[in-house]
Amino acid sequence: MIIAVDGPAASGKGTIARALARHYGMPHLDTGLLYRAVAATVLREALDPAIEADAVAACSFEDSLLDDAWLRTDEVGKTASVVSAHPLVRAALLQRQRKFAQQAGGAVLDGRDIGTVIAPDAQVKLFVKATPTIRAQRRHLELRKQGANVSLDKVLTDIRARDERDSQRLSAPMRQAEDAVVLDTSFLSIDAAIQRAIALVEERAKG
Repeated sequence: MIIAVDGPAASGKGTIARALARHYGMPHLDTGLLYRAVAATVLREALDPAIEADAVAACSFEDSLLDDAWLRTDEVGKTASVVSAHPLVRAALLQRQRKFAQQAGGAVLDGRDIGTVIAPDAQVKLFVKATPTIRAQRRHLELRKQGANVSLDKVLTDIRARDERDSQRLSAPMRQAEDAVVLDTSFLSIDAAIQRAIALVEERAKG
């Protein structure tokens, strides 16, 4: 079974995907980390994320980079949103993601184009969403815990800008797959959202 979990930034899709992987004893891939690894490589090598050739040159990173805590910082996240818009970057990482999805025993993947591009034949597809304001509040809290001094208004502006980039890019834009089930986490606790996700997976698996 392949479980595809898509949705915008700070919607809770990563937390839900990890919980589903634990629940079903399946491997999990946060595909956003791949683009963050490209972004981190771009930043470390002083390349220009807006130049497609520079971003493509940063795609040959070692898997060990995915464990670097720096990848989850806001700086890398913003750059990842830029490099992920390049069609050749998405093409370079496509097979890496599909190979993970198609491994024996199934897998759980979360991102923005799992159910539409990476694993369109996934047996279960969830589209996790929340209001921009709620997502900004969550991300603001994360950043504050990391010691970042940034205003909530700035975070909300960044969230909306990222949503626009992700949904308007020409290559594999973020969108809900036609056969995906929507899970709105705006007013759900983490535990409630996870339990709802498990219930949705069970329904789809039986169906």
